[in-house]
Amino acid sequence: MNLLTTEIITASPLTALGHKETVSLWNLLLKGGWVMLPILLLSILAVYAILERLIALHRTINVPRYWTESLNAQLIAGNTQGAQALCEGKNYAIARVIQAGIEKLQKPSKIIQAAVENAAQHEVHRLEKNLALLGTIASAAPMLGFLGTVLGMIQAFMAMAQQTQQISPKLLSGGIYEAMVTTAAGLVVGIIANLSYNYFLTRIQRATHRLEQEANQFIEIVENYPTH
Repeated sequence: MNLLTTEIITASPLTALGHKETVSLWNLLLKGGWVMLPILLLSILAVYAILERLIALHRTINVPRYWTESLNAQLIAGNTQGAQALCEGKNYAIARVIQAGIEKLQKPSKIIQAAVENAAQHEVHRLEKNLALLGTIASAAPMLGFLGTVLGMIQAFMAMAQQTQQISPKLLSGGIYEAMVTTAAGLVVGIIANLSYNYFLTRIQRATHRLEQEANQFIEIVENYPTH
């Protein structure tokens, strides 16, 4: 059986003879009706948000230990120019935070601390980009799926109500499985979005904690400079 083909056994006399009606997965999804369009759109947005966050977080929070040690060594030695040179051109969140503090070194300690805190808050906001989108998809996709199922069930029962003859099991089962397609699709998209949301949230929380530690360590170092 082809991987893109699913077998559906219809309730008809031919079933007893071992006959199976095969329906392609694509055609099965099309039977879900217009509700499948927004679910498809949500799935595309979810893939975009997941890939974008994977790439962005990898570049932003994966800071080599040797770079952090070199930066702290430069700061402890009072070589602010060397520390700034290490931060320039780096896409690390901590590099931008430290650079914001270095630029205010000639100011009072409170101003330096405020600059570092503001830069850290800005970096946390950047880390959380597209998280709200994933959270919305995780809740909206299953709801759209349920909506499609309800609409499909209504149509199926309306079709049965209009039947003047005896209702066949095939008509009943066919309408029900077509209606359930949207629920399955919505749940799949919602589950993927929800798992991705929780995964990124955990990574961002860890990165935020490390960012706060590095920022506090920078403030402690510069407060011991002779000018402060």
